Amino acid sequence: MTRVLVTGGSGFIGNHLVSALVARGRKVRVLDLRRPAHALPEVQYFEGSVLDPDLVDKSLCGVDRVYHLAGLPGMWMPRKNDFHAVNCEGTEIVIAAARKRGIARFLHCSTESILFRSSALEDPEHAPLSADQMPGRYTRSKMLAEQLALQAAASGFSVVIGTPTMPIGVHDHSLTPPTAMLRHFLGGRLQLYLDFVVNLVDVRDVAAGLILAMERGQVGHRYILGGESIPLKKILRLVAAIRDRRNLHMRVPGALAETAAAMLELIADHVTRRPPSATAEGVRIARRASALSIEKAQLELGYLPRPVEPALRDTIAHLLGARGNGQGL
Repeated sequence: MTRVLVTGGSGFIGNHLVSALVARGRKVRVLDLRRPAHALPEVQYFEGSVLDPDLVDKSLCGVDRVYHLAGLPGMWMPRKNDFHAVNCEGTEIVIAAARKRGIARFLHCSTESILFRSSALEDPEHAPLSADQMPGRYTRSKMLAEQLALQAAASGFSVVIGTPTMPIGVHDHSLTPPTAMLRHFLGGRLQLYLDFVVNLVDVRDVAAGLILAMERGQVGHRYILGGESIPLKKILRLVAAIRDRRNLHMRVPGALAETAAAMLELIADHVTRRPPSATAEGVRIARRASALSIEKAQLELGYLPRPVEPALRDTIAHLLGARGNGQGL
């Protein structure tokens, strides 16, 4: 029986990945800061950080394959250096320990947020920008982490990269950026928005895609695991239709949105110490976003994501239900 370690297995994508692996008969171990709210009895849980080399090494004992998902997914943290520590240094620690243990196969989970066009003619998948060209600390840390994975692959370690776009679905308890965005647009009647291309994907398809990448992906290759590329304005209309409420949508210029987000971030940093509703890095990512192709994952892995609207409806219904139950959404 294949033994698998999932770092970050208690997170949104990780939880669905663990369930999918168990359903496929894998023996699964999770390394995360805490157990999920609904822990599976078949799964072994190690509570702790990927920044703890001894714990990482212990969690790898007897493991054949590693899915490395652990990281900070949000755009704001009270301590900015945490992005580099967890996303980059954590990846370095896990890769080093996995190589020492002789792990047969390693999947690094990256993010679409680091894929930008350097010009109108460039394909961001084949001509990625450097870490110094990233729009902020989060993306810089994720780009450096991906570079570590690619370097390991180039030196002979069997590493493949899975790159989810914006996963949605129910039970996103940590409120990842896509779910937080939808929650925000379930608010007041006046909706201020920055229109950009959003690629939404059912989180269950991301989990299935990561397994396909592990099993079929070429070493050193990146596979974009997305769904449908949709303008945000269209998503807002769909949200209004699902909720059966008419809202006033007002498009905001990119420069103004970035300035406003920077102010919100400044207040969060020095006053509230709570995540702001927008960050300057998030706006910069949106302003540079473009449609990404999943053709490579489809052709090489057999990746077949389902239509995203049912997942969008389920997510919105879950958020509305949480609000109705007094959970502050």
